[in-house]
Amino acid sequence: MAVLLSITKALKSTFMKKSITVLLLLVAGIRLSAQAPVAAADPNAPVITFQSEVIDFGNVTQGTEAIRTFTFTNTGKSPLVISNIKRQCGCTTVSDWPKEPIPPGGTGTFKVKYDTSTRMGMFDKKIMVYSNASATPAEVKIKGNVVPSGAPASGGN
Repeated sequence: MAVLLSITKALKSTFMKKSITVLLLLVAGIRLSAQAPVAAADPNAPVITFQSEVIDFGNVTQGTEAIRTFTFTNTGKSPLVISNIKRQCGCTTVSDWPKEPIPPGGTGTFKVKYDTSTRMGMFDKKIMVYSNASATPAEVKIKGNVVPSGAPASGGN
């Protein structure tokens, strides 16, 4: 019985030592991460501001072209450079985005095409715009509803 009591005390002691060590490391890690310097936002950085962050295609007849244009303005204090535009899936195509820097106050556009040839029903897709703006990527989206031919279509916005 004494041997069992001795083993139990040893296990408790080892467990307590390991627990205290883990706790101290955790506290030290939290303190170090809290002291890490935070980069201040550049007040002169470009800012991309969209005329509309969502374009609603409305009802679109299956098999027709569904293309809309996003318009944006550089509301920041330095030139805006679009480095890439990524789409959520292969059902969308992005084209005609500006390759040259857009000066402060300048505007730009890009086109988004949704493939209506094989898809039916509602859609809601994100497009991410990567740039040198203070908040990147900027996110916009398209939505709408592909209806069968013969059904009424609406233009959306």
